[in-house]
Amino acid sequence: MSDERRVHLSRSAPEAYKALEAFSKTVGAIATANGIDDRLKEIVQLHASQLNGCAYCVRVHVDRALVAGLTADEIAQLATWRESGVFDERERAALELAEAFTFISEEGIPDAVYDHVGGILSEQEYVGLSWILISINAFNRVTIAGRYPVPPRPAATS
Repeated sequence: MSDERRVHLSRSAPEAYKALEAFSKTVGAIATANGIDDRLKEIVQLHASQLNGCAYCVRVHVDRALVAGLTADEIAQLATWRESGVFDERERAALELAEAFTFISEEGIPDAVYDHVGGILSEQEYVGLSWILISINAFNRVTIAGRYPVPPRPAATS
């Protein structure tokens, strides 16, 4: 990674970043009202951040995933969820939707994905997760564009 200075968008236009944070809180509340718990929110946000290559957001959502009850093993298995048996049908549908939203420029939301996910999630859950995914993809773009740093964490003292 180059050492060149990048514009830190959240500092350069704080009102826009605050609006994005408010948007995120709004869609989080909608998702909760539509039956999406914190665990599922963090699963999709972490996976989208992994797919986008956003190290900053991966760190944030690993921390939040642990608080939401995901285990280290489940977090490690996200990258290989299709081959892993640790996620239930609903979580797998959400992960499939996360991939479709993250790579939306390639095929949109393919009918096969929409139909498969719609056979597992309710319309309200689909709406809630869709807005969560729109939000996290926006945050990923802000942090990736600004190359927000992710320094090593200090070692725990015993």
